[in-house]
Amino acid sequence: MILKNSFNYLNEFFTFLNDRIRQYYLNSSLYNKKISKVSFNNLQYKPSPSLLECLIKYKKEKKNINDFLFNDIWKNENISLKNYKNLHGFFWLFSLDLKSSKQDVQSVILKWIEKYNDYNISSWDIDILSKRIISWISNSKITYENSDEEYKNRFDEIIKKQINHLINEINRSTWVDDKMIGCSAIVLAGISYNDKNFLEYGFKLLQRIIKMSFDKEGFPKSRNIRQLVFYIKYFVLIREWLKESQNEIPEYLNEIIFYLGQSYVLVHKNLEHNFLFNGNHINENSDFDNYLKRLGYNFKNESFEAGGYIFLKDKKYCLAADLGIPPEKEFSKDYQSGALSFEFLSNNNKIICNSGYFQNYKHQLNLISKSTACHSCLNIENTSSVSFLKHPSGMNKINSPLKIFNKNIVNKNNYWCFEASHNGYIKKFGITHHRKVEFFHDVSKLLGEDKIFKKNNFKGSNYEIRFHLDPDAKVMKTLDGKSIFIGLKNEGWKFSSFNNNISFETGLYFGNKNNFVENQNILISGNISKEEILIRWEIEKIK
Repeated sequence: MILKNSFNYLNEFFTFLNDRIRQYYLNSSLYNKKISKVSFNNLQYKPSPSLLECLIKYKKEKKNINDFLFNDIWKNENISLKNYKNLHGFFWLFSLDLKSSKQDVQSVILKWIEKYNDYNISSWDIDILSKRIISWISNSKITYENSDEEYKNRFDEIIKKQINHLINEINRSTWVDDKMIGCSAIVLAGISYNDKNFLEYGFKLLQRIIKMSFDKEGFPKSRNIRQLVFYIKYFVLIREWLKESQNEIPEYLNEIIFYLGQSYVLVHKNLEHNFLFNGNHINENSDFDNYLKRLGYNFKNESFEAGGYIFLKDKKYCLAADLGIPPEKEFSKDYQSGALSFEFLSNNNKIICNSGYFQNYKHQLNLISKSTACHSCLNIENTSSVSFLKHPSGMNKINSPLKIFNKNIVNKNNYWCFEASHNGYIKKFGITHHRKVEFFHDVSKLLGEDKIFKKNNFKGSNYEIRFHLDPDAKVMKTLDGKSIFIGLKNEGWKFSSFNNNISFETGLYFGNKNNFVENQNILISGNISKEEILIRWEIEKIK
């Protein structure tokens, strides 16, 4: 253990030292000279700004640039990190109307170039830089047109200089999301300046991202539903740029969009709520749905499985469950230990849910939201079914995998059923967990069985099975203490578990990004004193 800790400290030290040396080089005149070597062709392809509506929220009321005070915009040092990123990312350009003074917009950009022409670690961050390039080029009607040659040359030069930096640094990034945004910026620059080198590099990077980040069915290896939406937005955007500029669309791009599109409709179609599994939080996707419809994308999927999840649904009900194994360690930064957890919806009301995800890696709530206790499943001795190891970056990645077996799914018109086992507690407690959940449409009832198998050479352990409720849900225990009423938006449901200790407790709900509110959890608890224990429960609609 001492040797392992010493190795980790040494590794962190050399990582730190390497980063400092790297930053010294990036800030040097030598590096500046290297990335300043650019061709002198001007902007040719100018994409339709509307194509960016997949990434930004469309606002009917546009503002005039004269409504803002931009005189000292780049001199403001007292600015939050979030506002700094938004400011230097320039996505705020999409809030301006076309009546805005082009001269004023271009003056703001020129002042930015004068102050930030050379690399610096903050304003040239891959995410910020990439968004800035995409925004500048996509808003060319106000950022580029009707300007003099001197301005255009400086604009073109700084775009290409930043692209050179991206190409030089993007493979060093550990964030796949940043690589995707950066890849999009490189491809757009290649198209817009008819630069074969940029375009060729962007395509190679795109292929590498697809090969490294997706499983055989085209689902993100992270199993992160939020990432699924993120990727399809950028892939579709790149395809539309190529289509509009009359460039050939690579077949591998069409293929990944097809697979992601199938998963997207399975997860989101006809549902107002997001499923809170593995890194996901509440997102509004209706604007993106309209975007896809407007551009002629009509994804379909007759399956009910994707990415290790099942989605059993009709017009009234939906039963979703996590029956997948944890991702590989390098893709596990957003993984949450909720094996065999499920969510249940009725008339777009969340009856049973998970707690959601606190995305800020540096906050202690991130690790809490990853715990098994924050999911609607079995928990042993308040321990998660997978353990997490803190990375020097602050990210908590999985340290111990688990296996899923005995999986079976039935999807009939009036009957749904899933069952599976996992061995996440076998090493520490000698315990395997098997869950079976059935839904009977004709009586609107869920029947559940949780079986706990314990090896006889292990001592007894305490167990808890949580059922997390939407924050808007109201709960009330019956007089006999055998059932709990759940009230939510003109619907009533009754949770029962006879011959078991049943109660409810106050928990934390992380459905909104980097935020939390209190919610109620139904709790079944007890001691594992035998080699096999069966816990039965049911959730029935009150008619």
